[in-house]
Amino acid sequence: MDFSDIKIETTTEQRVLNISPIILTEEINKLIRSLLNGKALGLDGIPNKVLKIVALVIVKDLVEVASYCFANGIIPKSLKESIIAVLYKEGKKDYSLPGSYRLIALKNTLVKVLEKYIANIMLEAAEEYRLLP
Repeated sequence: MDFSDIKIETTTEQRVLNISPIILTEEINKLIRSLLNGKALGLDGIPNKVLKIVALVIVKDLVEVASYCFANGIIPKSLKESIIAVLYKEGKKDYSLPGSYRLIALKNTLVKVLEKYIANIMLEAAEEYRLLP
């Protein structure tokens, strides 16, 4: 087949999203305060209730480390780990069906906070640049 007579014009538009790699202490504090108490422990074994108390002491160091990781595209291996727990849904007639179970991802508690922060940044950028329909 000969496609030499077909003229293909391509335009490459590159968008750069100006997202600051500096993580804001106030935002992390707000996200930590929004964590629900009584949830299943993550891999680090830190209950949300305890994290809320110690946040006053550790938040500056947490933000500094998180900003460094975010700016350099580094995610420590220990923060990538999770365990999936399988729980029965009560009252199901047939437990041979996958829909009779629910999955719970147990992650490092601090990772949950950082993931939420990054998700918020992505949502703000998507709204600002009208990337969502």
